[in-house]
Amino acid sequence: MSTAAPKTDIPAPHADEVALRVQLAACYRLVAHFGMDDLIYNHISVRMPGPDHHFLINPYGILFSEVTASCFVKIDLEGNKVEPSNHDVNRAGFVIHSAIHAGREDAICVLHTHSEAATAISALQDGLLPISQFAMRYQGHMGLHDYEGVAIDTDERQRLIDDIGPHNVLVLRNHGILTVGRTIPEAFILMYYFEKAARVQLMVQSAASGGARIALPHPDVTETASRQFNHQHGDILSPGTREWPAFIRLLDRIDPSYRE
Repeated sequence: MSTAAPKTDIPAPHADEVALRVQLAACYRLVAHFGMDDLIYNHISVRMPGPDHHFLINPYGILFSEVTASCFVKIDLEGNKVEPSNHDVNRAGFVIHSAIHAGREDAICVLHTHSEAATAISALQDGLLPISQFAMRYQGHMGLHDYEGVAIDTDERQRLIDDIGPHNVLVLRNHGILTVGRTIPEAFILMYYFEKAARVQLMVQSAASGGARIALPHPDVTETASRQFNHQHGDILSPGTREWPAFIRLLDRIDPSYRE
């Protein structure tokens, strides 16, 4: 059982906010469970309903495996706390997440990690290649943002918005990966499969360095697969629709304290 994060003195949330808090806490625990976290760093945020563009983000100093539904800090687009909290927020998290939430009305959840495989892919000139079916959903649906140093300057926000454009994935060159979801499950699944695609690619490239030949599908086939995923052809549903209930069952078996 993991240690629950310290609770903060915040007003009782409305029912819809309670549900978002539980989903968001589950997302943090899943990122940790699948080894995509980075100690107390990285961030997952969710925008609150309403016109104020307030969003919830993790307290600085809490492991993803400790996050609970009650521990989040609610801030505005300028990084100001809008409810009492004993915790601070990582400035880089505020800069990156506020940019995407402000620039994209559909960006309900923004997920950013420094996972090893995705970060390795971000450092390759050709980035994520259509080596596997996992990778094909992202072809033509990724933005690229060049590294500018630790994201603590607010003037980087517009460039982040420009670089992600209409996409739900932004490769942060030499840094990591960012996914955007209309729901929390969507942002998580896009992150999960990008990491899986990145690991497969690195394994294939490692084999190729020893003399193995890489078989790449024809570009027409890659484009077809990308359309199938992104336009939900056949029985393909929006990312996270089918998987999320199974993830919740997994977490509830392992450690249901994320709900606290």
